[in-house]
Amino acid sequence: MTRYDVYGLGNALLDVECEVEPEVLVELGIDKGVMTLLDEASQDKILARLGNAASKRTCGGSGANTIVAVSQFGGKTFYSCKVAKDEPGEYYLQDLLKSGVDTNLKSHPPEVGITGKCLVFVTPDADRSMNTFLGISASLSDIELVPEAIANSTYTYIEGYLVTGESSQQAAIKAREIASHAGQKVALTLSDQNMAKFFKPGLLEMLGGGVDLLFANDSEAFEMAGTQDLTTAIEYLKTISKTFALTLGAKGSLIFDGQTLLEIAPYPVKAIDTVGAGDMYAGGVLYGITNGMDWATAGRLGSLASSQLVTIPGARMDTTDLQSLLQQVKDI
Repeated sequence: MTRYDVYGLGNALLDVECEVEPEVLVELGIDKGVMTLLDEASQDKILARLGNAASKRTCGGSGANTIVAVSQFGGKTFYSCKVAKDEPGEYYLQDLLKSGVDTNLKSHPPEVGITGKCLVFVTPDADRSMNTFLGISASLSDIELVPEAIANSTYTYIEGYLVTGESSQQAAIKAREIASHAGQKVALTLSDQNMAKFFKPGLLEMLGGGVDLLFANDSEAFEMAGTQDLTTAIEYLKTISKTFALTLGAKGSLIFDGQTLLEIAPYPVKAIDTVGAGDMYAGGVLYGITNGMDWATAGRLGSLASSQLVTIPGARMDTTDLQSLLQQVKDI
């Protein structure tokens, strides 16, 4: 028996959510629907322009959202990340602990610096565009790893965004190697279409000879495979991962369990905010497969949870609501 179901590695970012019209994105020169890295000055300039529109903040980062979701479902989790010795950094640590997530932040004293922020722009079509200043998270390295925790986790889950920094990419590779050496499994999420578009060689280095589980949406898969044909993309994903979960937006998702391609039906809803939908889906699947569910049931949990998430603002749901969804899936 392992101590943790899932060990996560990713950026620690304070999410600042802003509801804007598409015209504002054009005015600010923001690429719609993707994540773009910024320096601090550029991000501060945007914040000043937005004023009161940037009113809601939560502790996030893609990997953290997934790990918190696994914990809320009832899983045992650990998250390695890097925050600064500032108010947002302390806020971030307390949020992880409150969510039941064990973390390296308890034993790694924070350094002087600035905790990263992600501006999340939500347009009326429920799309999300992100502008990120990584802050001190850009210097995340293998120092933030906790090898004992990795070796005692059923899955190590790696955020694809780590490919953008040399030290963070190397930390991801080392985490994969530690997990594999310990006989544990490795999952990786491609995170964003821009990661696949601009950092494909780095992602392939992080994947190594292939991981045990890959999470991607269709646009990320198409970018990695160099095609717009779904069948071709699926065959490509089989060459870099033993199993995978491929989300298709309103069309549902596909899960390859290593032998069979399973179709996971969508749960039709009216989306108002798609921030964190993929993270929640991954959380549901990871909880399911580490807690006795078969792949199809785990996929239904991920699909149901992500469908409900997009009907509310933000990337988190209340634990009681997620527990209710978990019971619904178990009762089927």
